[in-house]
Amino acid sequence: MANAEPPERPLSAGHLIVAQLEREGVRRVYGVPGESFLDVLDGLYDSPITTVVTRHEGGAGFMALAEGRLTGLPGVAVVTRGPGAANAFIAVHTAYQDATPMLLFVGLIPVADRGREAFQEFDLSGWFGSTAKKVVMLDDPGAAARVVSESIHVARSGRPGPVVIGLPEDVLTRPAGSSHTVQPLAVPRPRAAEAELKELVGRFERARRPLVVVGGEGWTAQSGQELVRWATERSVPVLADFRAYDAVPHGLDAVPHGLDAVHRGLEAVPHGLEGVGAYVGSLGYGRSDHAARLLDEADLTVFLGAPRGDVLSDGYTRGLDSETVLVLSGDALGHCGRIDQFIPAHAPSFVLDLVTAPAALDADVEWFRTATAAHARFSTPAAEPVASDAHVDLTAVMGILREELAHDAVITYGAGNHALWPARYLPHRAPASLVAPRNGAMGMGIPAAVAASLAFPGREVVSVAGDGCFLMNGQEVATAVGYGAAFVALVVDNGCYATIREHQEGAYPGRPSGTQLTNPDFAAWARSYGAYGETVTSAHGFREAFRRARASGLPAVLHLIQDPAVRAPATAG
Repeated sequence: MANAEPPERPLSAGHLIVAQLEREGVRRVYGVPGESFLDVLDGLYDSPITTVVTRHEGGAGFMALAEGRLTGLPGVAVVTRGPGAANAFIAVHTAYQDATPMLLFVGLIPVADRGREAFQEFDLSGWFGSTAKKVVMLDDPGAAARVVSESIHVARSGRPGPVVIGLPEDVLTRPAGSSHTVQPLAVPRPRAAEAELKELVGRFERARRPLVVVGGEGWTAQSGQELVRWATERSVPVLADFRAYDAVPHGLDAVPHGLDAVHRGLEAVPHGLEGVGAYVGSLGYGRSDHAARLLDEADLTVFLGAPRGDVLSDGYTRGLDSETVLVLSGDALGHCGRIDQFIPAHAPSFVLDLVTAPAALDADVEWFRTATAAHARFSTPAAEPVASDAHVDLTAVMGILREELAHDAVITYGAGNHALWPARYLPHRAPASLVAPRNGAMGMGIPAAVAASLAFPGREVVSVAGDGCFLMNGQEVATAVGYGAAFVALVVDNGCYATIREHQEGAYPGRPSGTQLTNPDFAAWARSYGAYGETVTSAHGFREAFRRARASGLPAVLHLIQDPAVRAPATAG
């Protein structure tokens, strides 16, 4: 008689969490180790999932957020209780306000120690309940796989966002009762009903100055290209929400010939606009004056994937009364002003229905031409750099980058005046090519560059950082060196927190206070980590320095010395 198969040995809850993450397609987990989740770390030991050990929980959280934005699958961070969770809080707030899918696992004290002011004890729901999409406590080891799967589903569905999962350290080591994972849950991508689409087409046909505003997550090459082609053929300008500039390609040069109008029986691109495209800039901080006027002048505004929120509307002051259509897969959280039609649909998928629907628009072509011309002037850097051997002309640097960067390069930055230059001058031609905090969180640019390089090892990655923003998580250059991530970081050194200094100069002229910075030699600092470092003091030497940094194959820091008096690009738009 053959020997019977030994009974299946159930996994611990911590190991089952790892197994479920594997089944869900997670490829990396970012974190700082803690004794409260040792069993999860042990499960990761034999896992194909890469454990990216970061230098700070804020860096881990931002890396997870960046991965979620770039790939659509929630990025995963794991941190310990109390101080570790506090450090990761900034990334959860950013993911919530930015509507980005993310998972944060937090190791916790044993269940029996709750309510006794145990070492590093805190209230998980009390801390995260107001700024996470959902907070879950794993008190049942048998629920480990289900909790992970449901949390990923919640993070991705509807309006995406962060889910926080508490992991009591004693629960993690208990048998889960089974080694079986669960089937990942399908994420619904609601499509518009035929009647809803017909109603919207009718609104477009009646409008003389229709405007489309894109934003949110999940845009693909197909959805972005189709929308730009459709809008260009019909003279409908397309604006982007704040820091959602990569939703659509910035010009028809990025649209494949296979999408040509004649193949679908649509009208031709207006004469003189070949290669221009319908994208006419972005709204929010750093926007052009003309983009703001478009929002005021439109007689129909269609928001695809983004509500009309605070930053987009200049503090709830612009475009509130125009005829408005809102296309969102989640609720209208953050929307202000009028709504004439709400379509509960996944915006990038909705575009594919819109562009095939029969429509005979009579839009104002001159209004459209004026918009495209204004955007071209605003987004084109000056041809000649400011003559200086002591300071870098950042506008000229952006002009060089436009020539040097690959068409699908990923751009990252945090918050500060330094971000005005890449937002204005660097075009996006591919989806998932921008990671920047829509909630204005500093310190995101370098962790995002690390994650982008690991997620897309074949793509070029450039981070533009202010001196204040850079050193909030600049230590993650060490993480990049350790894991073979390669990117070029431009550190703009003007010796101050420039955004706040600018506000002070307006409200309290001649009285700068609390905004000065004492900076290191950033190039030498980078070299001490094993990265490439070089100082640049003139735009005339930037191109060669950038090529050397890129050719190094290392994480690279170019220390750009900027005139402290320069706060923004020289010309307004």
